[in-house]
Amino acid sequence: MKRFLNAFRYQGLFTKIFIVMVISIIAVSALTSLTTIRMSERLFMKTFSITNSKVLYQIKTSVESFNYSIVTAANNILQSGSIKSFLTEGESDSLTVAKTYYSMNQQMKRIQSNVDAYEVGITLVGMNGRNYATDRTYFTLSTEELKQHRLTLTTLLEPKRLMYQYYNEESAEGEGGEPLLVATKALMERTTGDIYGTMYVTIREREFKQFYTNFTSEGNDVLILNREGVILSSNREELIGQTSEELVRHAREINDTSLDYKQAEVFGNDSILVADYLPSYDFYLVNMIDKNLALNQIFDMKTIVLICVIIVSAALIIVFLISRQITKSLTLFVRRMSNVTKHDFGNYMNVTGSYEIRELGRAYNYMLDELHAYIDRLVETQRHQRNAELAALQRQINPHFLYNTLASVKMLVQQGSKEKAAETINALISLLQNTISNVSETITVEEELANLKNYVFINHVRYGGRIRVNYFVMPDCMQARVPKLIIQPFIENAFFHAFNKKEEGFIHVLISSEGHTLICEVVDNGDGMEGVSDNTLPNPKSKRQLFTGIGVINVHERIKLLYGEEYGVTISSQPGEGTKVRVRLPKETV
Repeated sequence: MKRFLNAFRYQGLFTKIFIVMVISIIAVSALTSLTTIRMSERLFMKTFSITNSKVLYQIKTSVESFNYSIVTAANNILQSGSIKSFLTEGESDSLTVAKTYYSMNQQMKRIQSNVDAYEVGITLVGMNGRNYATDRTYFTLSTEELKQHRLTLTTLLEPKRLMYQYYNEESAEGEGGEPLLVATKALMERTTGDIYGTMYVTIREREFKQFYTNFTSEGNDVLILNREGVILSSNREELIGQTSEELVRHAREINDTSLDYKQAEVFGNDSILVADYLPSYDFYLVNMIDKNLALNQIFDMKTIVLICVIIVSAALIIVFLISRQITKSLTLFVRRMSNVTKHDFGNYMNVTGSYEIRELGRAYNYMLDELHAYIDRLVETQRHQRNAELAALQRQINPHFLYNTLASVKMLVQQGSKEKAAETINALISLLQNTISNVSETITVEEELANLKNYVFINHVRYGGRIRVNYFVMPDCMQARVPKLIIQPFIENAFFHAFNKKEEGFIHVLISSEGHTLICEVVDNGDGMEGVSDNTLPNPKSKRQLFTGIGVINVHERIKLLYGEEYGVTISSQPGEGTKVRVRLPKETV
């Protein structure tokens, strides 16, 4: 096991190269295959929408022809005086009734010829109670039952319209039956508008589906449904009579937005839908394709996967051989340098082995010597340079701060607040004394708090007390030593950037210790900042210097320069909740 781990360690470069190539080859193969499948799928969808739209047009033409025949028959019935007489005349002698019936029967035979191409039955019911039917097997209802049926009541609500309705004898008889499509029309006097009867043209659903049966197949279904989502006719008999609000919603969306097709989950399957509206019927004609079944007929996934596996395997073998040959010469040198610790510049390499390796070892050791000397000089130079920069920044008091403070003092004097003016001047003097002194000098937390209070006092004089500042310091931290002006920049930031939206709030200064570490926190409940989480420093180059040039980044770099990388500043903030600044320093006492 140990030998295996050592071998793996020495072959790290080869392993990385090989893994990258494996991932790349598999990714390219997968993406290429996926892209090809997607492009083929989109092409299939486009072709499907064009082809099936033509199919729907042919079906629509067939059912519109049927509707034209029904309309012709209905118009002939409305124009027939014999039929009107039969359905409107009152009680009379049997001879008159016989003549009227014979005349009406002859007329109906001529009208029946208009729909002889279809197996339909015509039933007429008059307001006088008389009825006539070309085939009484379609309806088993009595005349009175038919007059009170939903078919008739719905028709009478819109007497001028020829409407198509769904009817199932089973619902009326309670016995076995079959679904029917019924075209109904109120027979109305043209001049007076009086209704004298109702026409029913009935076709069995199994006959109606002949209009589209030739265009269906497994997974390729046709459905006809009304506005309520009731499926009136379909090649899938188990769906007839069911209500699907989801399907009618998709059909309405396709028709209203002129979509070529729509993909949706219908009846638990991913389907492709093409739909059209039949205005004469007030029905939706829907062509539903089982997407998975259709795509499986186009793509042989097993063959595609097998080809991809063969290509990937061959490519991996080639990549393995080439990568191994390239990295073999480097493996020996890696073994000789196995004891070199990363970032440990004091771990020199033993100069042994072949000429090439010895030369590499000498060059490596010489590089370490030069690097040591260079880093020492660089660190010392940067330390002096940074101290000089911070010292210069500390002495750059913003003139506007002085002008505004003195203006506030002048205002206090004019208002007669001489004592407060004197306090403001004293606070300013203390601030200036601490600012222009040696930047590398450290002071106690107690002295730093005095400086902070002077700064806060001046800001309250200038801007009022809408921002309250509270101090919470552990007693054992009062004599701990900290660099000058280490907290003031964060108080300054909170005063002038944290309360632009909120009119008032608070700033808490908390100083505590954790073992040998001093924790200084500045917390406000101001506006907060976006995109700032723990261990981040926002606005590294602030364009606004309010008191001195020592800003957030300068404080952070100053701490790291003085005490090391484990110390410094972290900031966390949430918009609308405020900002929390945490400063870590070593706890050093007098």
